[in-house]
Amino acid sequence: MSKQPEKRLNKDRPMDLLSMSLSGIVLVKLKGGRQLRGKLKNYDAHLNLTLEDAEEIIEDGDNNALGTIILRGDNVIIISPPPTLDKK
Repeated sequence: MSKQPEKRLNKDRPMDLLSMSLSGIVLVKLKGGRQLRGKLKNYDAHLNLTLEDAEEIIEDGDNNALGTIILRGDNVIIISPPPTLDKK
C-alpha cells in the first residue's frame, strides 16, 4: 500500500486560498455592484459558493440579512478572504 504525499496548502494558489478560507468570513463582490459577506461553508471549481449567516452590504449601513445562500459562480467578481489569512 503506497502512501500519498501530504498536500500542503499554499495561500499563493487561488483554490488553496479558498480552502484556507473555509469557515471564515469572506467578502464577495458580484456583478451589478452588490456585495455580500458571510461564512464560507463550501465552494467548487466554478466558484459556486455556499455562505452561512450571509448579509448584503448596503451603502447606507442598513445591511440585509440573508441567512444561508448559494451563489452561482458566474456572478462572482471578487472573493476577499478573511483578514487573518494575511498574517499566516
